[in-house]
Amino acid sequence: MEPKAGTEGADTTVGGKGAPRSGGRAKSRGGRPSRARAQAQELREQILQAATELFLSEGYGSTSIEAVAGRAGVSKRTFYHRFHDKADLFAAVVHRIIQQIRPPPGVPLLEGTTLHQILRRLAGLLLRAALSPQAIALQRLVTAESARFPNLGRAVYEEGWANEATTLIGNLLERELPEGGLNVEQRVFAAQQFLQMVVTVPQRRIVGLGAPMTRAELDAWADAAVALFLDGCRGFAHASRR
Repeated sequence: MEPKAGTEGADTTVGGKGAPRSGGRAKSRGGRPSRARAQAQELREQILQAATELFLSEGYGSTSIEAVAGRAGVSKRTFYHRFHDKADLFAAVVHRIIQQIRPPPGVPLLEGTTLHQILRRLAGLLLRAALSPQAIALQRLVTAESARFPNLGRAVYEEGWANEATTLIGNLLERELPEGGLNVEQRVFAAQQFLQMVVTVPQRRIVGLGAPMTRAELDAWADAAVALFLDGCRGFAHASRR
C-alpha cells in the first residue's frame, strides 16, 4: 500500500558529444571548482542563518540588509551577489525553514497497512512539522507583519508544501477509497480539510489561543481527526450522488 519514492536514476555513462576526447583534460570533480562551490554554498548558508535569526527575532520590517550582512560577517556587495533584495532573502529563508522541518528524504510519508494507519502516521508528521519552533516562529512573523508586508504570506504559500500535501492526500484517497467515488474537485477539497483538521487548532493553541496540547492530547487529536475525516469522506461521496 506504501507508494514507492521517486527513484529517477542519473545517467552516469561517459561518452557522446559532451564527453572529453582522449587527449583533452577533463575537469576534476575534486579540484578548485568543487572547493569554490563549497565555499560559495557555505557563505550563502552563513547569510541565511543570520537572516533567519534576525527575521524570527526582530521581525521582517525591523531587519535590514545591513544588519544581516553585519551578523553574517560579509559586505553588502557580497550579499547582493547572492540575493536581489530583502524579499528575495526572505523567500530563501522560508525555503530553508520548510526544508528543515520536512521529514528527512529517506522517511516515507505514506506508510501503514490500512488507510487509517497511513493517515494517522501522516497526521503525526504534519503536526511535528507544524508545531516545530521554527514553524511557529515563522507563523508569528507572518501573522504580525502581513498587513504591512502582504508578500510575506505569499512567500510561504508559494513554497508549495500545502499543495504538495493536498496532492499526496488526494492521490491516496483516489487509490484507497475507490468505492467512495470522489471526483478530482472533491478529493482536493477533502485533502485541504484534512490539513486544516489536523493542524489548525493545535497550532493556534501553541501560539497562545489556549493551552498548548500535551503529547497525549496531540495523539488523541490526530486519531479523532483521522476517524472523522474518513467518515466524512465516505458520507461526502454518498451525499454527492443523491
